[in-house]
Amino acid sequence: MVSTTFRELGLSAPILRQLEKLEYKTPTPIQAACIPMLLQKKDLMGLAQTGTGKTAAFALPLIQHFSEHPAKPRPRKVRALILSPTRELASQIHDNITAYAKGQNLSTAVIFGGVGYAPQFRKLAAGLDILVATPGRLIDHLERQTVNLDQVETLILDEADHMLDMGFAPALKKIVAKIPRQRHTQMFSATMPDNIRQLAQAFLQEPETVMVTPPSATADRVEQSLCMVRSQADKRPCTLDLLEQRQHPGRTLIFTRTKHGANRLASFLTGRDYPASAIHGDKSQGTRERMLREFRSGETPILVATDIAARGIDVKDVQLVINYDLPAESEVYVHRIGRTARAGADGQAIALCAPDEVGKARDIHKMLGRVLPVHASSTELPAELLTVPGADRRQKNSARENGAPSRRQSRNG
Repeated sequence: MVSTTFRELGLSAPILRQLEKLEYKTPTPIQAACIPMLLQKKDLMGLAQTGTGKTAAFALPLIQHFSEHPAKPRPRKVRALILSPTRELASQIHDNITAYAKGQNLSTAVIFGGVGYAPQFRKLAAGLDILVATPGRLIDHLERQTVNLDQVETLILDEADHMLDMGFAPALKKIVAKIPRQRHTQMFSATMPDNIRQLAQAFLQEPETVMVTPPSATADRVEQSLCMVRSQADKRPCTLDLLEQRQHPGRTLIFTRTKHGANRLASFLTGRDYPASAIHGDKSQGTRERMLREFRSGETPILVATDIAARGIDVKDVQLVINYDLPAESEVYVHRIGRTARAGADGQAIALCAPDEVGKARDIHKMLGRVLPVHASSTELPAELLTVPGADRRQKNSARENGAPSRRQSRNG
């Protein structure tokens, strides 16, 4: 029997009351699957995209356990450690935990780079029930001996795939080596490549595995299209055309491959009366938070982001996602377009493809198991993008029916 209420999952009355205040009506699939297992203190490997409700899935059982087994943390000691790849995501996790744990008398803190050490020293000195941290800044504190992990009872690694993508594997191993082997460990990831599988084998003990919403199913909820351009140089005017075609473009999130590319595109769009900000790892924490506030409010309706910076962006009502540069890994494409069409809202995703990116587009088609519809602004697609391995001729016809121009149309502009 599938649980349909938080009460059925075994959560305590204080947490249920707080969820009601926060207007949490029914558990998401990952919450329904994970919470009962985590209440039983089972190690867990959770495969889920951002936006599926996984923060509550791991936070609620943790809060309940600590409220039922209170213990005053000793100075510089931590009872639970949650690792996150980015500052924005770490802040978001901490904010959610603070909301869920209201009235529970738990001590929590978040630490990340880009800000001063002094306030973090003070929070760590008293000891904490729950610490949310980015790996780099936590390593700094370990080296300064301002935190000690030898009493960590619960370890949670969120967005593990992107922590590895960001080069945090050595830091993770160094951190975990400081934590007792007898612990409750959870790992969450949007994808399951070999390096994540190896990490899970090293860190988890007889874990349960939960997988919700396969990538292709997530992508199917978004209105997608592929727009072929003649060269990389044509992407800027094409992006401008795409924005001009929409009478009310709303919040638009654009993904680029590099920080420099994000800066240049944001400047180009702003200069043509489409206010845009570029968010990436070189921006200070204060600047990134300001940009997110302006994006949420609609003051700056276009945000150009690199993948790493975008991990902490959880903004409702994103109407359009543009893949300005196609990602090297097809699963990243699904994560990107999942930033729109949330909570039953409509959303659109357009992928720009230059001739040197055809292989990446084909990988996306292969992962989705179908050919993406062709955008009306597209030039003609090369033949290798009209089919996918195992596809029949009907897919090719479908691509034509969805707006792929004929050779004659393409030559005539």
